[in-house]
Amino acid sequence: MSFPNDVKYTKDHEWLRIEGNEAYVGITHFAQSELGDIVFIDVDTEGESLEKEEVFGSVEAVKTVSDLFMPVNGEVLEFNENLEDNPELINSDPYGEGWIIKVSISDSSELEDLLSSEDYQNLVS
Repeated sequence: MSFPNDVKYTKDHEWLRIEGNEAYVGITHFAQSELGDIVFIDVDTEGESLEKEEVFGSVEAVKTVSDLFMPVNGEVLEFNENLEDNPELINSDPYGEGWIIKVSISDSSELEDLLSSEDYQNLVS
Protein backbone atom coordinates (compact mmCIF):
# COMPACT_ATOMS: atom_id res chain seq x y z
CA MET A 1 0.00 0.00 0.00
CA SER A 2 1.35 3.44 -0.86
CA PHE A 3 1.41 6.59 1.26
CA PRO A 4 3.03 9.35 -0.85
CA ASN A 5 4.77 12.13 1.07
CA ASP A 6 3.81 14.88 -1.39
CA VAL A 7 0.13 14.88 -0.36
CA LYS A 8 -1.82 15.62 2.83
CA TYR A 9 -4.48 13.24 4.16
CA THR A 10 -7.82 13.39 5.99
CA LYS A 11 -9.29 10.97 8.50
CA ASP A 12 -12.06 10.39 5.91
CA HIS A 13 -9.45 8.88 3.53
CA GLU A 14 -9.18 11.76 1.07
CA TRP A 15 -5.84 13.20 -0.03
CA LEU A 16 -4.84 16.67 -1.27
CA ARG A 17 -1.96 17.58 -3.54
CA ILE A 18 -1.51 21.27 -2.82
CA GLU A 19 -0.39 23.62 -5.61
CA GLY A 20 -0.42 27.20 -4.35
CA ASN A 21 -4.01 28.15 -3.46
CA GLU A 22 -5.44 25.13 -5.27
CA ALA A 23 -5.39 21.42 -4.61
CA TYR A 24 -6.20 18.17 -6.36
CA VAL A 25 -8.35 15.86 -4.24
CA GLY A 26 -8.84 12.10 -4.45
CA ILE A 27 -9.28 9.06 -2.26
CA THR A 28 -6.36 7.17 -0.78
CA HIS A 29 -4.94 3.84 -1.85
CA PHE A 30 -6.30 2.40 1.41
CA ALA A 31 -9.83 3.72 0.66
CA GLN A 32 -9.95 2.37 -2.88
CA SER A 33 -8.68 -1.03 -1.71
CA GLU A 34 -11.41 -1.16 0.96
CA LEU A 35 -14.11 -0.16 -1.56
CA GLY A 36 -13.07 -2.64 -4.25
CA ASP A 37 -13.71 -2.14 -7.97
CA ILE A 38 -14.99 1.38 -8.55
CA VAL A 39 -17.71 1.59 -11.20
CA PHE A 40 -19.02 5.18 -11.00
CA ILE A 41 -18.11 8.62 -9.63
CA ASP A 42 -20.84 11.19 -9.01
CA VAL A 43 -19.75 14.81 -8.55
CA ASP A 44 -22.40 17.48 -9.18
CA THR A 45 -20.82 20.26 -7.09
CA GLU A 46 -18.52 21.76 -9.74
CA GLY A 47 -18.59 25.56 -9.40
CA GLU A 48 -19.94 25.42 -5.84
CA SER A 49 -18.25 26.66 -2.68
CA LEU A 50 -18.43 24.04 0.06
CA GLU A 51 -17.51 23.87 3.71
CA LYS A 52 -14.92 21.50 5.12
CA GLU A 53 -16.42 18.00 5.64
CA GLU A 54 -19.42 18.78 3.39
CA VAL A 55 -20.20 16.07 0.81
CA PHE A 56 -18.88 16.96 -2.65
CA GLY A 57 -19.84 13.73 -4.38
CA SER A 58 -19.92 9.97 -4.09
CA VAL A 59 -17.99 6.96 -5.28
CA GLU A 60 -19.83 3.79 -6.26
CA ALA A 61 -18.07 0.46 -6.03
CA VAL A 62 -19.41 -3.01 -6.78
CA LYS A 63 -20.05 -3.53 -3.05
CA THR A 64 -21.14 -0.07 -1.80
CA VAL A 65 -21.59 3.67 -2.32
CA SER A 66 -19.54 6.09 -0.21
CA ASP A 67 -19.77 9.85 0.20
CA LEU A 68 -16.77 12.03 -0.61
CA PHE A 69 -16.01 14.84 1.85
CA MET A 70 -14.37 18.23 1.26
CA PRO A 71 -11.03 18.25 3.08
CA VAL A 72 -11.00 22.07 3.35
CA ASN A 73 -13.34 25.01 2.75
CA GLY A 74 -13.21 25.95 -0.91
CA GLU A 75 -14.73 26.01 -4.36
CA VAL A 76 -14.90 22.94 -6.58
CA LEU A 77 -13.12 24.20 -9.70
CA GLU A 78 -12.99 21.08 -11.81
CA PHE A 79 -14.08 17.44 -11.98
CA ASN A 80 -11.72 14.89 -13.53
CA GLU A 81 -13.76 14.07 -16.63
CA ASN A 82 -11.53 11.04 -17.38
CA LEU A 83 -13.38 9.31 -14.52
CA GLU A 84 -16.69 9.42 -16.42
CA ASP A 85 -15.50 6.71 -18.83
CA ASN A 86 -12.73 5.24 -16.67
CA PRO A 87 -13.74 5.29 -12.96
CA GLU A 88 -11.30 2.39 -12.42
CA LEU A 89 -8.45 4.96 -12.64
CA ILE A 90 -9.11 5.50 -8.94
CA ASN A 91 -8.21 1.85 -8.34
CA SER A 92 -5.20 1.75 -10.64
CA ASP A 93 -3.70 5.21 -9.96
CA PRO A 94 -5.38 6.80 -6.91
CA TYR A 95 -2.73 9.53 -6.44
CA GLY A 96 -2.24 10.35 -10.13
CA GLU A 97 -4.74 9.95 -12.98
CA GLY A 98 -7.40 8.97 -10.42
CA TRP A 99 -7.73 12.43 -8.86
CA ILE A 100 -11.39 13.39 -8.47
CA ILE A 101 -11.71 17.18 -8.12
CA LYS A 102 -9.59 20.31 -8.17
CA VAL A 103 -10.49 22.91 -5.52
CA SER A 104 -9.52 26.43 -4.58
CA ILE A 105 -8.47 26.65 -0.93
CA SER A 106 -10.37 29.37 0.99
CA ASP A 107 -8.36 29.22 4.21
CA SER A 108 -4.80 27.87 4.03
CA SER A 109 -4.63 27.59 7.85
CA GLU A 110 -6.93 24.55 7.54
CA LEU A 111 -4.08 22.68 5.88
CA GLU A 112 -2.41 22.45 9.30
CA ASP A 113 -5.24 20.13 10.44
CA LEU A 114 -4.48 17.57 7.72
CA LEU A 115 -2.44 14.43 8.31
CA SER A 116 1.08 13.72 7.10
CA SER A 117 1.87 10.49 5.29
CA GLU A 118 3.21 9.00 8.53
CA ASP A 119 0.16 10.10 10.57
CA TYR A 120 -2.24 8.65 8.00
CA GLN A 121 -0.29 5.41 7.82
CA ASN A 122 -0.59 5.10 11.63
CA LEU A 123 -4.34 5.77 11.38
CA VAL A 124 -5.02 2.91 8.97
CA SER A 125 -2.50 0.34 10.28
